[in-house]
Order: sequence, then C-alpha cells, then structure tokens
Amino acid sequence: MVYERGMRIDKWLWFSRLSGSRTEAQKLCESRRLRLDGRVIDRSCATVRPGAILSFPRGDHVVAVRVEALAERRGPSTEARELYTPLLPAPTQHHVQQPGFGALAAA
Repeated sequence: MVYERGMRIDKWLWFSRLSGSRTEAQKLCESRRLRLDGRVIDRSCATVRPGAILSFPRGDHVVAVRVEALAERRGPSTEARELYTPLLPAPTQHHVQQPGFGALAAA
C-alpha cells in the first residue's frame, strides 16, 4: 500500500521507531500529549503527512521532529531515521537509555 495522502499517526510513530509498539503509540495519541503542527491530538486515527511537525514529552525531554517521509513497513532503524528530522538537540546520555530514545540519539 502506498501512502500518498498521509497515514495514521500511530502507525507512523511505530514505523519511525519513535514508539516501541503500536499500542504505545495509540496510548500516546489518546493521552492528549502529542501535538501535530501545534494541534493537540486525542485520537490515533489522525493523519500525518510529510512536512508535519510532531512534538511530545518523553520523561523530562521534549521530542520534536519534522516528518520527512511515510513508510510502507516498519523497517530497520537506519530506514526509520530517514522518516524524520529531529528539531531539538539530542537528549543526554541519561535519556538515550530510556526506551524510544535510541533512534533519536543516532540521528
């Protein structure tokens, strides 16, 4: 399936490895702590497109990324890093050890 118009945000978070599982991504969306272009997201069915800005808190750090591409599958981390560009400095070593920060630190 080719995503030309966009894809579900929970699926994109999982494919990009910013979320450890799709269930975790769905919970993030429903927590109202995720923002898509500044708009609070409360449903995992929201659509994300290339060029969108996503931000959400993780521990005491804020993750902010620009969506660069959509994916058709959850590939290796090298492919996942090509799906987004981090907009904030890399987290400290303390944050890298928390789940979900490995992809950001390597970007």
